[in-house]
Amino acid sequence: MIDVTPLKIIDDKTALGLWVELPESPAPLVMIIGRLGFVCCGFLNIEAAEKLNVAAAMVSEVKNFDDVLNAEVKSVTSKAQALGVKAGIKGKDALKLFL
Repeated sequence: MIDVTPLKIIDDKTALGLWVELPESPAPLVMIIGRLGFVCCGFLNIEAAEKLNVAAAMVSEVKNFDDVLNAEVKSVTSKAQALGVKAGIKGKDALKLFL
C-alpha cells in the first residue's frame, strides 16, 4: 500500500507525505517532502542524497507522519545544512526550513 497525503505543516504551507508499506518489513518507508528538501526515514540513503546534492534530513525509528515530525534529525546533507537544518532538531523544524 502507498499513501500520498498533503500535510499542513505551518500556516498556509503544505508538504507532501509519502508512506509505503514494504513487503516483509516491520516498518514502512516514510518521508515528507517540502519545496526545498525532504525528511526521510532510515530506509533512504543520506550519503546518496549528499552525492546528488539535494537537501535532505534523516530520522529513524518512525512509522508514520507524526513520528517523522516529532523525531530527532540524525543526519543531514550539506545542502540542508546551508538552509539551517542540523542534527538534533525535530523533523517538523527541518520541514519548516524546507517549505
